Amino acid sequence: MSAALKLLPPPSPVITWEQYLQRLAASKEKLEYVNGQIYAMAGATDDHNRIAGDAFFELRQALKGKPCEPFMADMLLRIESGLDKLGYFPDVMVICDKADRNPQHRTAPKLLVEVLSKSTRRIDTREKLTAYQGLPSLEVYITLEQTSMKATIYRRSNQWWPEIVEGEAAIITLDELGIKLALRDVYARVEWSAVESESDT
Repeated sequence: MSAALKLLPPPSPVITWEQYLQRLAASKEKLEYVNGQIYAMAGATDDHNRIAGDAFFELRQALKGKPCEPFMADMLLRIESGLDKLGYFPDVMVICDKADRNPQHRTAPKLLVEVLSKSTRRIDTREKLTAYQGLPSLEVYITLEQTSMKATIYRRSNQWWPEIVEGEAAIITLDELGIKLALRDVYARVEWSAVESESDT
């Protein structure tokens, strides 16, 4: 996901979900919601968009004819778990529950995908990993690196223990959805020479 970099001043000590949705509708930038506070998300890099876009495309192709539907980062995910009330924009999510059709958000993803960056790694691999695990519907959470062809897969069936796949020949097997994704296709548009050049500076 893109980084949540700055805390916006709230009009009241705690922002309600309804107030958040109002501000979100009026905002030109994406806003995320964490327990009554609103955070503005910074813009994503070119490679972030390429990886997220290709992950969505490959999922959409693989899920043709199946009852599940992938969504890009413009779809809001609402989480209410214990005392937590959260609103996130995952890079990609897959919804299989036909009853999950609120026009403003989704609540029951089966798969979530986040593209990591230096500024979001801690949030995506700690805060969001913990929050996502609290979703009863979620079966798989995948994080994708930007600077290497590498995916970390967390599965409910494996007690959320991380499974790493990497390299051009690697395959992400998603028995939970009955599909497979080739890692080289997810990273097909990344210009690795540019990535290596940037990492050297």
